[in-house]
Amino acid sequence: MRNALTVGTCAILLVTGCSGGTSAAPPAPTAAGTAPVIAPGRPGEQARTLNPSEAATAVPPEKANAADIRYMQNMIIHHRQALDMSLLAGSRASNDGVKRLASRINQVQGPEIAMMTDWLKAQGQQVPDHHAGHEGMPGMATPEQLASLEAAKGAAFDRLFVQLMTAHHQGAITMSTEVITKGSHIRVQEIAEDISVSQAVEIRRMGKLL
Repeated sequence: MRNALTVGTCAILLVTGCSGGTSAAPPAPTAAGTAPVIAPGRPGEQARTLNPSEAATAVPPEKANAADIRYMQNMIIHHRQALDMSLLAGSRASNDGVKRLASRINQVQGPEIAMMTDWLKAQGQQVPDHHAGHEGMPGMATPEQLASLEAAKGAAFDRLFVQLMTAHHQGAITMSTEVITKGSHIRVQEIAEDISVSQAVEIRRMGKLL
């Protein structure tokens, strides 16, 4: 019986890789045998495959730079004017397409303002007030243009709204393109890309409205 137990014990030790000496620890895992790591590119760029040494440090940037902060602050101001213009369409526009576009702008850009406001607060940055200046900001309507829009009705309002909002959207795309190049925070990059794409689509729609 004792011999049988000895033989059985040795068989178990052989199966588990043990011998009469101290059992060796399993080898530490290495990066050489792992699957390749795919790193998504910045907005508009292709993804790429990273080698193990690159993958160890490939962490998306979470630190905002001055371009990120300026973009988020300016885009809040920019969006607020778009909302002011769109709110006029309900009582002044005659074209159903213009009314639908204005409604969509309100539905999309209002929540975007709230999201950008939260982001600035999380970064400890100032949120622009409702009387903040916008000198030199691309696409912004002048006080005289806004007064003309407010005074217009029917087809005249429709034409002026499409004209001013097209320029406004083009300005937002210009601002977004700049921060995609100069910014560093991944969330800001995503927001800028979304704004560029959505407003380019709306520019094409406005071109077909009238």
